[in-house]
Amino acid sequence: MSMAQQMIVISPAEGTAPLSAEQRELLVGKARWTRTIYDAGIPTIPTICLTRAAWEALQAEREHSSERLRTAWVTRLFRLVPKGEEPPKLVVRTCALTHRAGLMPVRKNLSPPRSEAESVALRQPLGGAIAAAFESYDRTTPLWSDPEQDASRASQIVLIQATAKGNVDLFMTRDPKTGKLGPAPMPGNSQLTPDQKADPEFFSRICEVLDAASGRHMVACVATFNGQSRFVSARPVAVTAEADLAAAVERAEQGTWSTHQAVKSFDPARLPHILHPRLADDPDRHPLATGLGVAPGAASGKIVFTPDDAVRLQARGIHTILVKMETGPTDIEGMQAATGALTARGGMTSHAAMVASVTGRPCVAGVRSLQVDMQKRTCRIGDTPFSEGDWITIDGNTGNVFAGALTLSRPHIGEAVSRLLDWSDTTRAIAVRTNVETISAARTALDFGAEGIGLARSEHMFFSQERMVALRRLILSESETDRATALEGLISYQAGDYADLFAALGGKPVNVRLFDPPLHEFLPRTDQDIQDTARSLDLSARSLRQRLERLKEVNPMLGHRGCRLAITYPEILSMQMHALFAGARAAADRQEEPVLLEIMVPFVSSAREILWLKKQASDLMERADIGADKRIHISFGTMIELPRAALRAGEIAHAVDFFSFGTNDLTQTTYGISRDDAPAFLAAYQRKGIYEQDPFVTLDTTGVGELIKTAIKRGRGANPDLVVGICGEHAGDPQSLQFFAGLDIDYVSCSPYRVPVARLALAQTGS
Repeated sequence: MSMAQQMIVISPAEGTAPLSAEQRELLVGKARWTRTIYDAGIPTIPTICLTRAAWEALQAEREHSSERLRTAWVTRLFRLVPKGEEPPKLVVRTCALTHRAGLMPVRKNLSPPRSEAESVALRQPLGGAIAAAFESYDRTTPLWSDPEQDASRASQIVLIQATAKGNVDLFMTRDPKTGKLGPAPMPGNSQLTPDQKADPEFFSRICEVLDAASGRHMVACVATFNGQSRFVSARPVAVTAEADLAAAVERAEQGTWSTHQAVKSFDPARLPHILHPRLADDPDRHPLATGLGVAPGAASGKIVFTPDDAVRLQARGIHTILVKMETGPTDIEGMQAATGALTARGGMTSHAAMVASVTGRPCVAGVRSLQVDMQKRTCRIGDTPFSEGDWITIDGNTGNVFAGALTLSRPHIGEAVSRLLDWSDTTRAIAVRTNVETISAARTALDFGAEGIGLARSEHMFFSQERMVALRRLILSESETDRATALEGLISYQAGDYADLFAALGGKPVNVRLFDPPLHEFLPRTDQDIQDTARSLDLSARSLRQRLERLKEVNPMLGHRGCRLAITYPEILSMQMHALFAGARAAADRQEEPVLLEIMVPFVSSAREILWLKKQASDLMERADIGADKRIHISFGTMIELPRAALRAGEIAHAVDFFSFGTNDLTQTTYGISRDDAPAFLAAYQRKGIYEQDPFVTLDTTGVGELIKTAIKRGRGANPDLVVGICGEHAGDPQSLQFFAGLDIDYVSCSPYRVPVARLALAQTGS
């Protein structure tokens, strides 16, 4: 394309201005929207533009005798002038594809050039403004961009317009709150201006044309003079997730878009902003401290330091924030009772993050300036001291912590969300299940469209006081009678839980993971807890401490957990299997649908572990005569969360019906990074470019991803009928889901509030 062709007449004062396909390709941002309005036959302010390459050629021409290009430029400028009228004052605008801070502000009321020489002179108003506009692009170029990308730089454009006469009004093409097609007043204004009301058809037509062309909320500018309105400019504008989603659905319902276009248009990462409360806008608000927003949403509440206090105050209708150095399994009941949680330690896959994600509570973790004094019932956040009962607000979207009870915007989950997710379900091939710890969480996930349970963390059913005592008796007692008594009680507890869980799922698959937490999480820690446990076991505190010392581990996360617990304590495996069978039978008696039970063995590294446990499970099934019950379908599989298991997947696959990849632990063991300690250095790694992303948030496709690919290939090679799922929280991350969609898997499973995210993200991975 010649330099003269890169001086483009977008909307002339008179006559027509046909464009080639190449010229149209150059029009971006305001230039594109202005030409779109002109092509629709809507009166438009005279506008031209030129590329950086053309402008630089004009400057170079000043040093040569030939002035043909300058003549072409002046010809374009005259297209801004109606015949018989004096040249108007001019306006110069930048025209970036996306909004960039630091671009030159609009230059208005520039005197028109009086000669060809003045039209390009840098010391004249027009030439100086054009040069400043192009220079401002350079100031906003990211530091890491490639300076050799001359093609994109050369095609940057600047807009030159005639100054609009009359009243200049701004309006929104869609309502910024509801997403309804406009015209709508600007935020802060309660109604349209008189000029906008006087010609509703003109303004509505602009909204329709821009919306169809851009698929975005836009701010449009129109000038009205002597009763005649003309379009000036338009730019996209950010609005709430609710408004964007509602607009996408309306475009599809009105036929502007297909339903697939609507599904592809909305960022799945914005869905949690619709499903959770968030802080009302306030530019003057400043946080006390910032950590990691590990579970979305915002919450205000009184500070409590123990789960018991959270439960007690919840019963009185008081909102609380559970503040801890870190949370553990015994805090689960308190986290469910609290409005949100705040911890000094932990990362995106810490215990606090996992529980908060499942229960839908906001959580901020890894606040390194948080100090907690449990004895004094006080804490310090940054430089500010707090006592129990003081109000704070946490923002799980940003990781910010604030003093006091701040105003929250409550979520408005309308019909549009359900409609978009229903459309997404028609275009995805991978099922979406959920990870749960409680029946209420399972019901929440079903409401969000989960197609089953991909991970039921059964150990969390034991963290009530009564059940914990029984489980400790099973682990710590050396008396066969005591163990039998404890076993009988635990079977009764769990059977009822499982029956309710199967019934709630109504025939959908339920994948139950066998006990997985490190053994120490079941054992007493405080002096008081040790004394109480010793009395319940009829032991001295000293004797119990000796037993606890024998069970102590240096690195519990790589120690006595998962399948190792089931092998060394077969009574625990027996108890859980009997409870599962009893619960399945009870549920089958209550429903018409079959019970689909998937038994998953965690933390496996060897095929021999699986073979040993499968033999035990088969013997228990035979003794319980569960196989004869046609209402109950049982499959047996394993969680792949250790590199050795991934590499030996072919051997393991012979013994199982399914693989489920636990990507949280697989990332931890592949990197050799403790996910709870990672916040101490991961941010520095990302700043210095060592890691592009947090591998516990977005899957490492080149390392962990390669292990997953290898395991699937070897597993399916050995067992073509192998069912494959992903059950780590990466299954709720849109970027990770793009990778999973390219694998030969059957389902993903994530926390309940991430189910809608997974449904939408997987639908977008198709063509």
